[in-house]
Amino acid sequence: MDKLGANPANSCPLTPLGFLERAATVFGDCPSVFYHDTVFTWSQTHRRCLCLASALVSLGISRGDIVSVLLPNVPAMYEMHFGVPMSGAVLNTINTRLDARTVALLLRHSGSKLVFVDPASLPLIRDALKQLPPGHPTPRVIPVEDPHETEFPAAPPGTLTYERLLEKGDPEFTWVRPASEWDPMILNYTSGTTSAPKGVVHCHRGIFLVTVDSLVEWAVPPRPTYLWTLPMFHANGWSFPWGMAVVGGTNVCLRRVDAGEVYAAIASRGVTHLCGAPVVLNMLANAPEAVRRPLPGKVRILTAGAPPPAAVLHRTESIGFDVTHGYGLTETAGLVVCCAWKGEWNKLPASERARLKARQGVRTPGMAEVDIIDGETGRGVPRDGSTMGEIVLRGGCLMLGYLKDEAATRAAIRDDGWFYTGDVGVMHPDGYIEIRDRSKDVIISGGENISSVEVESVLYNHPAVNEAAVVARPDEFWGETPCAFLSLKEGSAGAVSSDSVMAWCREHMPRYMVPKTVVFRAELPKTSTGKIQKYVLRNLAKEMGPTRKGASSSSKM
Repeated sequence: MDKLGANPANSCPLTPLGFLERAATVFGDCPSVFYHDTVFTWSQTHRRCLCLASALVSLGISRGDIVSVLLPNVPAMYEMHFGVPMSGAVLNTINTRLDARTVALLLRHSGSKLVFVDPASLPLIRDALKQLPPGHPTPRVIPVEDPHETEFPAAPPGTLTYERLLEKGDPEFTWVRPASEWDPMILNYTSGTTSAPKGVVHCHRGIFLVTVDSLVEWAVPPRPTYLWTLPMFHANGWSFPWGMAVVGGTNVCLRRVDAGEVYAAIASRGVTHLCGAPVVLNMLANAPEAVRRPLPGKVRILTAGAPPPAAVLHRTESIGFDVTHGYGLTETAGLVVCCAWKGEWNKLPASERARLKARQGVRTPGMAEVDIIDGETGRGVPRDGSTMGEIVLRGGCLMLGYLKDEAATRAAIRDDGWFYTGDVGVMHPDGYIEIRDRSKDVIISGGENISSVEVESVLYNHPAVNEAAVVARPDEFWGETPCAFLSLKEGSAGAVSSDSVMAWCREHMPRYMVPKTVVFRAELPKTSTGKIQKYVLRNLAKEMGPTRKGASSSSKM
């Protein structure tokens, strides 16, 4: 046995790019992509991706070059996930809602050679390119036209557009396989809300593993109809662009996500699966009756991105959606913890089922280990559901590291062999973990640690509350106290006061957790993936100044 091991036949590099080749063989005539009245088959998608890869090589793109993309969920965005890395390049999808300064920062930091841009983002990219430092090479811009959007002007004659680029490509192109499965394939930037966003680098191996792992964990069957409510620029749509090729799914593309369009697409296309942050669940659950449509059958939703309040899960499932809850980060390339459901829980009351489902859960089959570590002792916290610590992970789909940032890489991936997430959680007696907060969102009031997520989950049970976010506000006596920002359901404005909300809170949570400040807003600030931007709210709370001993306040903003 000592002479047996790796050989040329058993050690070819793992890569998810081969999934497309297989899909073209197995599902060749089946629909791969729907967008309005545009329909592609898997055979056509395969050929288009090969043309894209071939054309990029002809433009001088070579192995390891960064190719950036500023696109919503249109067919070209789907094709980028195969075509760009098939050229040997590294795919960098950029959040379309960033400002020009941040886009310029990302293009400069990544050294991007070429950018594919949606017509709606052309003004943004022009502004961003003007902000590149003098002498910095300007990436080539290729517009991706959308014939379904009539308000966008056509590209000037002679412009090399995406479709014209594909016409130059070779559909028989031999795509560039990775020399090693550890070769970089993806560059994703974390939120992009700071002056120094971190570039997360993933390799072919990691993306292969998380893709297969996600399909197994969610038990995705062959030939699903998948609705793109989750932006593909956000952690590459949690790996499902590649996953849909494995199972021969139909990708239903949506440029915009609103309740009416989502319900219409579910009804007309027979959607079976979709992903989204809890804000998407909230949108579907609180949609006006006028836009709701009966579900065509069981529609499965995978939610993650922020801890979903039990009340929102309960409302979404009461409409007929089947919700699965998971957890991951940009650094994990997809979901690596999931609230694996137990059959006996189905016998419990609906409110208890929702409470259990709000937990993040256990490691997915492809992850090696997950734990919650006490920062002072370095040991795992007890399984008591109350002792808080930092969630740590190890497994094959974790990032290679942060681009050009050794210090940040060392801070996250430590010598003890764990990746430190920065998320604070507890371990329940049954081994399921539950996030209590980001470490920076824990409110320390008079020495008591208050989980903002816990306060929010109670607030979501208030009959008038549509959305809730809780942050720390400085306090002269306690150091800091909870400050609640609320948006209200239609028809509730004026019928609810801050005093009545605080009185309701005193009946439903311990007194030290009750918000001392309640702020009503028409809408809470969000990222493009639906996460509430707590840093914006933290700044607003700071600007209010400290609360005084015994005082509580409210305002409308």
